[in-house]
Amino acid sequence: MKLVLFDCDGTLVDSAGLIHAVMEKTFERSGYPPPTLAATKAIIGLTLDIAIARLQGKSHVDDEAIEMTAYYKAIFSDVRGSGAATERRFDGIAEVIATLAARDDVLIGAVTGKSRRGLDLILDSNGWRDHFFVSRTADDCPSKPHPAMVTECCDQSGISPAETVVIGDAIYDMQMAKAAGAAAIGVSWGYCSVEELWQAGADAVVERPADLLAYIHKG
Repeated sequence: MKLVLFDCDGTLVDSAGLIHAVMEKTFERSGYPPPTLAATKAIIGLTLDIAIARLQGKSHVDDEAIEMTAYYKAIFSDVRGSGAATERRFDGIAEVIATLAARDDVLIGAVTGKSRRGLDLILDSNGWRDHFFVSRTADDCPSKPHPAMVTECCDQSGISPAETVVIGDAIYDMQMAKAAGAAAIGVSWGYCSVEELWQAGADAVVERPADLLAYIHKG
């Protein structure tokens, strides 16, 4: 039995535009110049308070970052509901999820810096809720690259890290996987360069969602 753990933002769905739009409003409200889109993409995958602190150039989460995090969460649904930015799934991902869900030797999970509510919205809006056996979010575990998201999913599913594959687009995903003792598969369609994924310890980097199936079948 193999456990396949997907990151969400930048791997399953393209949410950079939405995250950036909310970041812009959050920073402007606190009197800061808004971050660039490139800067926002670079922190996607971290838990929100750490992400905001890093965008501020801080090495730790302080009271201001915590307050900005609360504001971000408060306005997120309104910005999302306005339709100004979306969380569109990447082409080919739905087919990969459906194929893996049909296998009796694979369990699917999610490991994400999103909140539990945010992940549930993605799973429900795409009809994936029943396909994901296990998940860990920013509400459950320390921020990536800490290995807890992976190890807790392994413990819950009864599958060892050695039989687990983590699929993600960020260096934090690769680092988390390796720290947990799992395989790390980078995807090129997210927010991190292929070179950065290799440098972060990726065992493989794929260019299309369908390529993931070939790798998982080899395991």
